[in-house]
Amino acid sequence: MEKVVQEDKFKYLRISLGLLITLDILIWVSILFPVRRLAEKNLELYFLDVGQGDSSFIRLVGGVDLLIDGGPPNGRLEKNLEKILPIQDRYIDLVMVSHPQLDHFGGLIEVLKNYKIGAVLTSNQISKQAAWQELEKIIKEKGIRRIILAAGDKIKYQNSQLDILSPRTSDWAKDINDLSLVALLQYPYILENVRVLFTGDISGKKEKELADLYDLDVDILKVSHHGSRFSSDSAFLEEASPAVSVIEVGKNSYGHPTSQALARLANFSSQVYRTDNDGLVKLLIDGGKLRVYAAKQ
Repeated sequence: MEKVVQEDKFKYLRISLGLLITLDILIWVSILFPVRRLAEKNLELYFLDVGQGDSSFIRLVGGVDLLIDGGPPNGRLEKNLEKILPIQDRYIDLVMVSHPQLDHFGGLIEVLKNYKIGAVLTSNQISKQAAWQELEKIIKEKGIRRIILAAGDKIKYQNSQLDILSPRTSDWAKDINDLSLVALLQYPYILENVRVLFTGDISGKKEKELADLYDLDVDILKVSHHGSRFSSDSAFLEEASPAVSVIEVGKNSYGHPTSQALARLANFSSQVYRTDNDGLVKLLIDGGKLRVYAAKQ
């Protein structure tokens, strides 16, 4: 697989956020921004090195940015963003929180304070944690749009589409991990779509459930739950068959990523990158070619 360093390109002036809700009503929300740099012509994916937690950054073709999760409150998210965004650019179009656990949203608190955010996307899950209450307070005080997502919703920008696969508004689970927002990003290149799956912390049971409901054949997989032994189910991986899998993980006492998860990924010949070993991982989709840059390689 080709590994190259690609210079970052930047932003745009206006975004249309399309949400296809469960009643199949298409809602367009237009958000005006400060003057941006030239629109990006390639799809860029960044899997951020935030320690034991999740954070991914997507730059859609056209230049719109989506940040999914923010890792724990250790200051590393902002250091990662400084490597992606120019110093004068303090704007992020959309911030999505997969679920209200500290290792997924903690780092967003300072980012919401220090960056201008177009909208925050969450599920209907809430938390009594003080840190979550602070996050909600900042959203309210800064007047940031908050949009609740559930299975069936879609976010569209130009030719890019992000499909929310889970959870449904009526879903309940003993483990909040299985209520993570699961999102499938698709962008058409030549004859086929580039497909990227973001899984939050869902378990193998939820993975199999979604594989039964959807076509989950993907090119790139954000591995669920930091490579827990309870995720990356074999039946799910057979359906997904990702060419590249990225595990967002740091130093931890859980044994993540586990030998079981790594073995299952190897069984399906997926090229695995880990943010604990590889640092910030950048994937560039350029003319149908997948180029990978890992900071520590």
